[in-house]
Amino acid sequence: MASAAARGRPAAGAASVEAGDVAALPVANPGLVVFGIMTASLLQILDTTIANVAIPDMRAALGATPDQISWVLTSYIVASAVAMPATGWLSDRIGSRRLFVLSTAGFVIASMLCGMAQNITQMVLFRTLQGISGAFISPLSQAAMLDTNPPSRQPQMMAIWGMGLMAGPILGPILGGYLTENWNWRWVFYVNVPLGIIALAILIAQLPSRPITIKRFDFFGYGMITLAIASLQLMLDRGNHVDWFESYEVWTYAIVMACAVWMGGVHFVTRRGETLFSPLLFANRSFVVAFLFMFVMGVVMFSSMALLPTMLQQLLGYSVIGTGWALMPRGVGTLVSMWVSGQMIRRGVDARFVVIAGFLLTALSFYEMSGWSLAVDTWPIYVCGVIQGLGIGLLFIPLNNSAFATLPPHLRTEGSSLLNLSRSLGASVGIAVTTALLARNLQISHSDLASHVTASMTALIDFSTVDRFQSLGTAALSMVDAEINRQAAMIAYIDNYYLLMWMSLVAIPMAFLLRRPSPLAGPVKADIPH
Repeated sequence: MASAAARGRPAAGAASVEAGDVAALPVANPGLVVFGIMTASLLQILDTTIANVAIPDMRAALGATPDQISWVLTSYIVASAVAMPATGWLSDRIGSRRLFVLSTAGFVIASMLCGMAQNITQMVLFRTLQGISGAFISPLSQAAMLDTNPPSRQPQMMAIWGMGLMAGPILGPILGGYLTENWNWRWVFYVNVPLGIIALAILIAQLPSRPITIKRFDFFGYGMITLAIASLQLMLDRGNHVDWFESYEVWTYAIVMACAVWMGGVHFVTRRGETLFSPLLFANRSFVVAFLFMFVMGVVMFSSMALLPTMLQQLLGYSVIGTGWALMPRGVGTLVSMWVSGQMIRRGVDARFVVIAGFLLTALSFYEMSGWSLAVDTWPIYVCGVIQGLGIGLLFIPLNNSAFATLPPHLRTEGSSLLNLSRSLGASVGIAVTTALLARNLQISHSDLASHVTASMTALIDFSTVDRFQSLGTAALSMVDAEINRQAAMIAYIDNYYLLMWMSLVAIPMAFLLRRPSPLAGPVKADIPH
């Protein structure tokens, strides 16, 4: 009897551990569900960059002006950012499964309509519909990856989800360039249809749903968030075109945004009823720190993605497809480090040290990039890409693990929508700021360099007698000016890389504010409302 009892104790202990390591929403075929979720998520992420390379062809086919064609990109970004805050309420109201299925179906239909657009008005309208539908896919996919897997597998699931997040912006220009060159620009949208149908079939057949919760919708809070986000996005998109705060248009956007933020903040603090986002999210220190980190990650990650392609193509002479291949090592580094960080978190390594290592590697890559010149070879670009990918990959898993490990399951969708919104806003702010600084520093560097170009500096041109050579003299001066522009542009890119390096370093102390979850920590025990 004693021996039987002794033999029973380990079995009971193992059973209790196994019982505690259970998915919130178990599924019969987790691998198939993950495939369906990731296919839908990857399509939505791809569309943030895949259309960029097709813009010139699109403009010619639709007869649009440069300002009009920019709305093809802006309408998608603004619509996505405005719709995303409503994800949590809609998920509770109609069910997470139903919302995911409807979002994926709407995204596929909108993609098909974008490919069929005959003029710029239709294109902007259909891109808006695509942005609204796609806005819910990213937070819902992240929440579904957590819900359908036990706590012990959640770091690996976040690694897979993060790989898809990183693969989209890298594969987008390559795939978009290939489809545009070999087929037609409309195929950058049509490619979503067959893959989207496959994802939709899997989601309909396999995806479970959390219980529906009837809550009142906070119209005023949502209105203020929508107004603030839309004003910010329009200000960032239009600022460079209208010379920023020299324009009344930008001042209008800024004032509207400030008023909406103030009124929305007062509303969320003083309202006694249900608000758009649960106050429990902002009472969770790890979640708030992860929210801030996601903003910094958005700035650093997407700013470099916006800077590198233009530098490689305009200054170093890379083709569109060649640029995509040059960016590929960054994705490889991210895939490797996400797997490594998932294993580290699972084995109980302190997430704060993983985050610090990630930011240090990211800062190191930008430091190396700040030493580039117009003669930089392909090999340093590959090496810096791998280092930067390793750093970003080390950040993603511990931040998401720290954010979600202490949240009850019914807050995951709200939390995921906020984290995705923070990253999107960081990307928009980062791209706008670095683009504006690039243009400003280019002018300053051009002026500085031109002031040092005199007759004594070159044996090729005597500026005092250049007029007698007429067209040849003008051509010679144009060559000198073009070279000054190239050098000035390279200096401007280097200045931006320095800025991103310091942003990565300054963010490191925030890591010590994160709480350390246990290796297999699931969400805190909380009743899920029915």
